[in-house]
Amino acid sequence: MQEPDSHSEDEHACGGPRPSAAEFLRANHDVLLAEWQQAVMQDLAGKDSVRQPWLIDHMPALFAALADAMESGPEALDEHLEAAHAAARLDAGFNLGEVAREYALLRRCILHRLEAREQRLRPGDLTRLEETLDRVVTRTMTLFWDMKQRILQTLDRMSEAALGDPDMETLLERLLTRLMESALTVDTAAVMLLEDDALVVRASVGLSTDEVKGLRVPVGQGVSGRAALERRPFFVRSAATDPRVLVGPLRRAGLRALYGLPLMDGERLLGMAYMGSRTAFAFSDSDVLLFHSVAERASAHIAQTELHAREHEARQEAEQSLALLDSLLDASPVGIAFLDPDLRYLRINGTLARLNSRPVEDHRGRTLHDMVRTRSVGSIEHSLRQVLETGRPVQDVLLEGPDPVRGRAGIWRADYFPVRTPDGVLLGVGSTVVDITDHKRAEGALQQAIDFREELIAVLGHDLRNPLHAVNASAFMLGKTPGLDTTARRSVDRIRKATARMTRMINDILDFARSRLGGGIPVTRQHVNMEELCQGMLEELQVVYPERPLVLEVQGDDLWGDWDPDRVTQVLGNLVVNALQHATNDTPVVTTLRAEAVDVVMEVRNEGDPIPPELLPRLFDPFKQSSVPNEGHKHRSLGLGLYIVSEIVQVHRGSVRVESAAGNGTTFTVRWPRVPPPKGYLAP
Repeated sequence: MQEPDSHSEDEHACGGPRPSAAEFLRANHDVLLAEWQQAVMQDLAGKDSVRQPWLIDHMPALFAALADAMESGPEALDEHLEAAHAAARLDAGFNLGEVAREYALLRRCILHRLEAREQRLRPGDLTRLEETLDRVVTRTMTLFWDMKQRILQTLDRMSEAALGDPDMETLLERLLTRLMESALTVDTAAVMLLEDDALVVRASVGLSTDEVKGLRVPVGQGVSGRAALERRPFFVRSAATDPRVLVGPLRRAGLRALYGLPLMDGERLLGMAYMGSRTAFAFSDSDVLLFHSVAERASAHIAQTELHAREHEARQEAEQSLALLDSLLDASPVGIAFLDPDLRYLRINGTLARLNSRPVEDHRGRTLHDMVRTRSVGSIEHSLRQVLETGRPVQDVLLEGPDPVRGRAGIWRADYFPVRTPDGVLLGVGSTVVDITDHKRAEGALQQAIDFREELIAVLGHDLRNPLHAVNASAFMLGKTPGLDTTARRSVDRIRKATARMTRMINDILDFARSRLGGGIPVTRQHVNMEELCQGMLEELQVVYPERPLVLEVQGDDLWGDWDPDRVTQVLGNLVVNALQHATNDTPVVTTLRAEAVDVVMEVRNEGDPIPPELLPRLFDPFKQSSVPNEGHKHRSLGLGLYIVSEIVQVHRGSVRVESAAGNGTTFTVRWPRVPPPKGYLAP
């Protein structure tokens, strides 16, 4: 810039007196600020779109200082303003060239504004303005460079503090010590870590070191607790007298300036750090900037230490889980293995390794063909590859071969299944192998027992019935012989009763075997008349028991339904014979048929001693005992008759119940549905 040649010439050109530099700066304050900020934004936009120029925070004071310096001289410039500007730029990550560029843009904005207004300053003011700007730029850049060098030196010393891999508290104390060595006004510094809902002092240097360690400040209380809650720095001018300072040793030490800021890991609060001075009421910008650098290093180390601790804990937990898994696998009687997609063993337990006749360690990383030498290796490989190709399990694969553990032939059941990550990626295939040799042998023994049972049933059903029929026919013929005396006729009657009883016992045994072991009692339904069936059965029983009155009573006309006639007569026969055995001599056994809308009800009643209450819950169980004396025996078997009755009635989807009381005798009531109800129906 050049001064005008003559004062009068400039006044003539401008049409009035020229303004001073101070007046120009004050008059154009807002416009210059706006133009400068826009110029800086445009200049830095292509270099760093994230950083934002914050010089506007210091610009109003800078303009005021420039105006004052133009009137009062360079001594009016406030060095603190330049230091604050340098510290802010250094904290924002600017380099020295960018700081110089900002001042160059400021100079250009002033000149452009003068040209736009076609206005000249008073003689000498433009030169003095440029000299003042040069002074500001020089001092700012010098302060910027000194701060940067100081921080770099301190950071180098901090890096040295991390040598030897010290524990977290030791390293934090070393970092704080480097801070105190670089910032002479700092007399104490500490790091408070967030533990649950409180800040706990874990590292401290300087004044009251031993007293403050371990002290707790609840989050939200006091100046540090409140700053932690709001995630912001704090500053106290006189810590010794400020009631917000809750750490007693700091107040007793007579501290003045106390500055703290939160330690952050992204958005997560790690704790707080503070520094205090017993001589200064405020810290310099360079000391604050240095403290920020120390806090960033401390935050990074704390976060890294926590990460390492979590990794170590997770590794220990994983190792413990694997150890438990190995113990479980080794103790399991089931062979277990896991193979990768190339069918190489990744894990195997001792049970399966012993079947392969190789140690567990020899399997890892080896292929299936390397470890399995039996003829079943082809079948195993086929099943494993099927799992890998389809992603579905293959189950119940039978393997046979020599058992090296027991020294005999063995049979195993193998199951193969895919193993995936939580997101579905196939890692390999797992297998379980169970020794079922003893199970197969038990199955063979059971089949032999079933075959024997079938043969026994055949013997009972055919070989025993034929001679019984012959005995019964012979007794019938003997009973027809004329001239038999009373003794002979009684003998013939006993033979007929005995053969009838044996026939019923054989039938009951056959039905019991079918119901328990053969899939249930078979029935063949026909449309029959219940009265005709019962009348025929009672007539047959009357021949066998001629001395006992058997009475049939019928109520209603419609006694037709769909039943198995042989099974209906079998039920009635078993109930009547049971009643004859327990009825009082010479008293009748009364059978009643009653027609209802849905069912035909059959009742068989006899007079005699009631059934003991303790026997009623088990009355229809097979092979039960009665405590009622009979013919000198203390216990008499009730056999299978009532059990067969219950089974036949259930097949017809009916119901049977018994009522027995002293003075009223015993009554068995059977409800026969005329038409079989649908499956799932429960009889009342």
